[in-house]
Amino acid sequence: MGDSMSSLGADRCPRRRVVITGLGAISPVGGTAPETWASFVAGRSGVARVESFDVSPYPAKIAAEVKGFDPVAHIDAKEARRMARNSQFAVVAAREAVVDAGLDMAAEDRERFGVVLGTGIGGIDVILDPIGRMYSQGSVRVTPHQAIEHLSNMAAFHVGLEHGCLGPLSTVVTACAAGTQALGEGTEWIRRGAADVVLAGGTEAQVNFLFFSGFSAMRVLSSRNDEPERASRPFDADRDGFVIGEGAAIMVLESLEHAEARGARIYAEVLGQAASADAYHIAQPDASGAGPARCMRWALADAGLAPEAIDYINAHGSATVQNDVAETVAIKRVFGEHAYRVMVNSTKSMIGHCFGGAGALEALATVMSVATDVVHPTINLERPDPACDLDYVPREARHRTVRAALANSFGLGGQNACLVVGKYPSLRS
Repeated sequence: MGDSMSSLGADRCPRRRVVITGLGAISPVGGTAPETWASFVAGRSGVARVESFDVSPYPAKIAAEVKGFDPVAHIDAKEARRMARNSQFAVVAAREAVVDAGLDMAAEDRERFGVVLGTGIGGIDVILDPIGRMYSQGSVRVTPHQAIEHLSNMAAFHVGLEHGCLGPLSTVVTACAAGTQALGEGTEWIRRGAADVVLAGGTEAQVNFLFFSGFSAMRVLSSRNDEPERASRPFDADRDGFVIGEGAAIMVLESLEHAEARGARIYAEVLGQAASADAYHIAQPDASGAGPARCMRWALADAGLAPEAIDYINAHGSATVQNDVAETVAIKRVFGEHAYRVMVNSTKSMIGHCFGGAGALEALATVMSVATDVVHPTINLERPDPACDLDYVPREARHRTVRAALANSFGLGGQNACLVVGKYPSLRS
């Protein structure tokens, strides 16, 4: 059963190749994709004491917030008021990606242009704001948009509306795996001919009392409040939980033919993707790593690559005790002895866990590593957990050739997504 994806892949008809031509991001460490990547390489933490609401009732008082974001600086004030924060992030990041790709929307066949975004919770702030005011003020008035702007598909809608996209429009809601899985879904649309260009990625804005309350009750948040920049410690023996983050990253995916026809600059090629389920527990990972290992195997099979072809893995690396160990076990199951030669890092060490936006921001880091041959550090890895004994690129960025890379996202509910990207044109040209 575990090899079924490989055997199916061998029988497939030739499919269209997919490349990445544009990047956009807004994150706790940068307002654009280049700023975000520069911060990743520098090992800059975006974690600090929460400023957006009163965290005094909670054990954890820190988060990786997108600070200084003024939506009206980017979006018409009337439209911005109608958008949830995650939609605002998505619109700004998508606009950057379109400009970065050099797309002329007037020249595009908009019926061949799709949008697929991942999110875990959608526009939760649109729900929480009136609830908070109701408790403090009694009955409150809401706008007609209040009933719909919280819906998970609204971020993708707003992105598609701005760019006039008339092709497939979808939203992936698979918790922490959503951003990565959305990139995989967009890849499949292009492969099978449903679209030529897709805006794909993930977005989330979850720094609020609901998630601080819930995750505090689960006892999974870091409470290293006195030194927040050192709080997110993936694979470190002294890790005490994850840090809540927020942000978005969106990429322009194109068929290779479409990109070449317009002379586009290509960052990397999407070689493979996969998704799997653990069917194990709502929150606790299977210590055997079976589900994540299955997903990695399938993604490699989809890419037509042996494990030894991977130079770098951007790990899920959430900094929770169980998840980091389970992911390490899963990597060893798939890569064998090569697991000790491949570079592994965690972007969450700098931006915390951005939930539905996490996989997309981590995919951005993965793509840029392939494009630049630089692997960003896992910061705060000072005393490695003996159970986590791989090369996690501690403390400093590493300059090393990255021919092909794997990005992992493993979400609540046992939902896994993996993406394989490689250099263009050297791998398949």
